[in-house]
Amino acid sequence: MAQESNGHEAFLGSAMQFMQAGQGMAQQFMEYLGQANAAPAVDPQALTALQKQFMNQQMALWQSMLAKQQGQEQQFTVTPEQGDRRFAAPEWRDSPVFDYLHQAYLLNAQYLKQLAETVPANDEKTRERLRFLARQVADAMAPTNFAATNPEFIKQALETQGQSITDGINNLLEDFQRGRMAMTDESVFEIGKNIATTEGAVIFENDLMQLIQYAPLTPKVGARPLLVVPPCINKFYIMDLQPDNSLIRFMVEQGNTVFLVSWRNPLEDCGHLTWDDYLERGPIEALRVVREIGKTPQVNALGFCVGGTILSSALAVLKARGDDAAASLTLLTTLLDFSEPGEIGLFIDEQGLAMREATIGKGGLLPARDLQNTFSFLRANDLVWNYVQSKYLKGQKPPAFDLLYWNSDSTNLPGPFACWYMRNLYLDNNLRLPGKLEMCGVRVNLGDLDMPVYLLATREDHIVPWRSAYLGARLFGGKARFVLGASGHVAGVINPASKNKRSFWINPNLKNDAEGWLAAAEEKPGSWWNDWAAWLKPLTGATRAQRLPGSVKYKPIEPAPGRYVKERAI
Repeated sequence: MAQESNGHEAFLGSAMQFMQAGQGMAQQFMEYLGQANAAPAVDPQALTALQKQFMNQQMALWQSMLAKQQGQEQQFTVTPEQGDRRFAAPEWRDSPVFDYLHQAYLLNAQYLKQLAETVPANDEKTRERLRFLARQVADAMAPTNFAATNPEFIKQALETQGQSITDGINNLLEDFQRGRMAMTDESVFEIGKNIATTEGAVIFENDLMQLIQYAPLTPKVGARPLLVVPPCINKFYIMDLQPDNSLIRFMVEQGNTVFLVSWRNPLEDCGHLTWDDYLERGPIEALRVVREIGKTPQVNALGFCVGGTILSSALAVLKARGDDAAASLTLLTTLLDFSEPGEIGLFIDEQGLAMREATIGKGGLLPARDLQNTFSFLRANDLVWNYVQSKYLKGQKPPAFDLLYWNSDSTNLPGPFACWYMRNLYLDNNLRLPGKLEMCGVRVNLGDLDMPVYLLATREDHIVPWRSAYLGARLFGGKARFVLGASGHVAGVINPASKNKRSFWINPNLKNDAEGWLAAAEEKPGSWWNDWAAWLKPLTGATRAQRLPGSVKYKPIEPAPGRYVKERAI
């Protein structure tokens, strides 16, 4: 009886500790709000009801776990949300302590998220910020992140006689020296050797970009070239990782003469560059060169993510100058209407932007690590805490993965460019308004662009929410085809046709809102790549004999992928 009583008291003590931990997480959350001057009074009755529910659930869990130890069926359990793999290892259930610990934490996290819903918010953006902050606090406080509360760490340390602890410390020190958290074995990869290997040549360059022309892979090619404008926030080789998942190679294999803008990774000498500089020295200059080499008045153009925003803006500038440079436009996961910009928009407000404008708005750099940290914390459990657990606690070396190598190869942004982009697009959402913005000395209107447009969004995209991308389809004057792919911002785009994975949705009727469009859409199995290739084929013009990269005027400077893409941010 004494042992049973001591066991009850031990479990009760643990239960009280985790109730207090939940209250502590809530207090930390409210303190963060207070520091941000965003902690309005919570409805006392709602808070009291929430606290009562939380205490009742914690007591129910404790009693249920105690019954389980006595051989009875567990009546109350807490399970992770779908897709949460943090507690998948059997060690979290084999031990009654850790079984109880992780379920108590899940209750604490639920309580914190519910608390965020009780805090008054003036608008939906404020509400989303509260949810985001609650999630960050909850994720950071998970027992998986700490040695004393992670049974996987303890098991690994015992099995390796402490070597895993030494290895974890060494991994941590290596990342400190590197100045960032390495997510993969970076020694395995070399740009131009085993990633970004599609054959071609740099045929033009300026201080902001190199223009690559890829070598043909078919006996004949379409007369109208294809210009690709990738995002300037990451390197272009996400589109050319390996031959079997290279979107660039796929484009060439379809009989296109493909040109690609490879953005320079800006250093201090580029800190003065503006949005207009990126338009003029990026797509506008590239379009001029491509048309000269191709001896054609128009090209097909494709933009990915912010590259699509830049490309659309550049084409609108040219249109205002009386130049119809593009016969077609393809946009992949691109925002043009920033009404619902997703969680990135939570980082951009008047106060924070004004501070950036004062510090780097006239010159300077937005560092790559700031951008990388922002994107990583959008998926903190996958891109931050997962590596804290595996690398620093368990002492494991991350496996080689090309996508994660690319993900760590971020770029700086010139301060004037970044501030203009955040102010005029994310904050004020002016690009959607005809004639509102002046770029390169002219007023732009996306509605004047009357070429056929293919827009791809992805259903689980947390960077470019698909409903916002859908709004962009209505801004053009020409016929638009909107396609919704499965998966997220990267995996949904880089979905090789040869692997025939996932699916996509089509619906030619763009008159309904996003939900109405999806409700009436037809789901197609496989990759969107083939759908896009079939759409583009009639727009490539008559076939002609293939040509090697360059021309008499534009001689090859160096082999693809060029030296700009190899420059890493400092």
